[in-house]
Amino acid sequence: MCIYTIVTYNKLVKLRARVKNSWAQIDVQLKKRFDLIPNLVETVKGYAKHENEVLTEVTKARASVGGAQTTAEKIDANNQLSGALSRLLVVMEQYPELKANTNFLDLQNQLKEIENKIAFSRQFYNDTVMMYNQKTEMFPSAIIAKIFKFKAEVYFEAIEQEKIAPKVQF
Repeated sequence: MCIYTIVTYNKLVKLRARVKNSWAQIDVQLKKRFDLIPNLVETVKGYAKHENEVLTEVTKARASVGGAQTTAEKIDANNQLSGALSRLLVVMEQYPELKANTNFLDLQNQLKEIENKIAFSRQFYNDTVMMYNQKTEMFPSAIIAKIFKFKAEVYFEAIEQEKIAPKVQF
């Protein structure tokens, strides 16, 4: 029984470390996106002065990301930011001169690349969380997890807005 406890405890520690590492990989990409947003907003401001509501929404969502403390808060704040960014990009389709701006195109390409990396990292994180959570919930390892206070981790789930494809009208 003692050997089983040690082996199970070490497996839980290893899985928890993988969860933390996979979150750190997401965090790197989220930071890149976070740093890119002011440049994107400033570029858009020059072409779409009357789109203040969308620009303000992006700015507020970005600020909420900076104030998030826990993993769950960070996930929620980043989901809000993703939604605001997708609305911004849909609105920008209405400005052909903006779409022709090389600086905007570069920023848009960088954002697309970062979003793809975030999506991949989220998938890896959720897979890692699933393995960890299963180990903490399955018998008999659940007993060891409870004794040593291993807690279930939260998934990085898409918000409802991300599940709906944006409508682009010309």
